Amino acid sequence: MSPQPPALAVTGLTKTYDGVVALQPLDLEVGVGQSVALIGHNGSGKSTLLRMVAGLLEPTAGTIEVAGFEVGDIDARATTSFLPDDPVLYDDLSLREHVEYISRLHGGDGWDDYAQGLCDRLGLSPRVDDLPATFSRGLRQKTSIVLALVRPFSLLLVDEPFVGLDQPGKQVLLELLAEVQHDGAATVVATHDPAYVDRVPRSIALRDGEVVFDGTATVDQVLPLVGG
Repeated sequence: MSPQPPALAVTGLTKTYDGVVALQPLDLEVGVGQSVALIGHNGSGKSTLLRMVAGLLEPTAGTIEVAGFEVGDIDARATTSFLPDDPVLYDDLSLREHVEYISRLHGGDGWDDYAQGLCDRLGLSPRVDDLPATFSRGLRQKTSIVLALVRPFSLLLVDEPFVGLDQPGKQVLLELLAEVQHDGAATVVATHDPAYVDRVPRSIALRDGEVVFDGTATVDQVLPLVGG
């Protein structure tokens, strides 16, 4: 029996914009079910890396594989869920309609007990028939969390998920990320939040598009490496 491929394998990955290097050549592997905190200040390359892995940004060079599939393949897209830092929502769909659309797009049943449970835990249940265009930044972020989790995936990419969340919302998200990992999915979360960084076994720190740390550390140990 051949070994199971890693959840994410990156080789020689680079990105430049008009000659400016956003990401230095990067080799990276994330094992199945592994949780990783991605740390670095604005412009360090975190969002660039996540967007390339999600298939939303074309690399300048290098390769990316998700569960053994090349990024861009339908199988890689089917197994990757991306929670961006800026929620992307439709102005004319209610929260419930968003959930039904995303779920069915990925072979689900639409609105189900799991979706309802997510909305209950995030305090969204009273607003499920409202348009997210009327929501605050925090409610839009919570809606985006629900949409990222109602579909199947083996790799979850998350970009600054705690921004805009109230304290109860942050606590629920920490619990949900732990549950995702417990269920066997790998997670790569770009964040500065100590409550998350100190919970995961692996942190990767980027500075000026280059990895300056990859291992186990507290946020207080890693931040000085990225200029914090």
